[in-house]
Amino acid sequence: MRKDLRGDKRRRASIDQEDTDDTEAACDEGSQMSIKVGNAPVSWGVMEVADWGKEIPYSKVMDEIADAGYAGTELGPLGYFPTEPDQLKSELSSRGLQLVASFVPIPLAYPERHEVAYRETMKVAHLLAESGALLIVLADEMSKSRMAVSGRVDESRDGMTDSQWNAAGQILTRIAKTCNELGLCAVFHHHAGTFIETPNEVERLLNSVHPDLLGLCLDTGHYFFGGGDPVDAVRLYGSRIRHLHLKDVHLPALESARRKAFGFLEAVRRGVFCELGRGAVDLKKVIQDLTAVGYSGWAIVEQDVDTHSQSVNPFENAVKSRQYLRKEIGI
Repeated sequence: MRKDLRGDKRRRASIDQEDTDDTEAACDEGSQMSIKVGNAPVSWGVMEVADWGKEIPYSKVMDEIADAGYAGTELGPLGYFPTEPDQLKSELSSRGLQLVASFVPIPLAYPERHEVAYRETMKVAHLLAESGALLIVLADEMSKSRMAVSGRVDESRDGMTDSQWNAAGQILTRIAKTCNELGLCAVFHHHAGTFIETPNEVERLLNSVHPDLLGLCLDTGHYFFGGGDPVDAVRLYGSRIRHLHLKDVHLPALESARRKAFGFLEAVRRGVFCELGRGAVDLKKVIQDLTAVGYSGWAIVEQDVDTHSQSVNPFENAVKSRQYLRKEIGI
């Protein structure tokens, strides 16, 4: 059980019909609730990149997510939080937190790695299902070639081949079906520094998998970083958006990264993502338009940072973003 480190400061804050029915059951949780707000370990520099960020105990991250006023969290890289379901549920519940989902990267451009990726994804899926989560967030894995051109992708030069696209659709369909059978709603997260970054790539990916099987996790910051407007994404995809990551983008830092040809991780180090409300993303409009089409799931605040920087204070950032959402958007 958690020791209360801050005392009174803590705040609680074409498929067959059977497959379709399983998917609807996995994905209808949002219709029973208003938007809840969470945060994730990535805001503390914990991400699927070797040697990225300082080593921060998971207990500190959980404490600070709760103390900053959030109601839920995502899993982080497998093995960061406890992987025994009862221990994980106990750690979270002692802080008033709910496990919402997990971000799972898959090497979509490399079919020879898909079978191993399937098995690894199932490890995460079973942990999520046994720990009470209802969502799994699938993504392409970051690669050196795509991180090098992130924010300025030439799709004809930097994109996947038709055969790679076909294989990507097949593995995502297989994974999503199995996750649905476990009671998990599968969504896809477009991501800077991967082969699914630009608005055109997002559209093609979503067209590669049946919408009843795979929803969209709209990441407002990554969609903007990849050259799109997340407000347009809401208009285009509407109810297919079944999970939301809220990020804001410091436009001068993004423009500098594009002009100086920085890679994705260097852009993150230089502060391309900022606290909510301090950047160029129209977050109010995104929430307003999503609510209008019936969205009532989770909004997970994320601010990708490099915690080696002395100027980065994840807890303070998380507090400021939570205050913005309460005061300016009302969630």
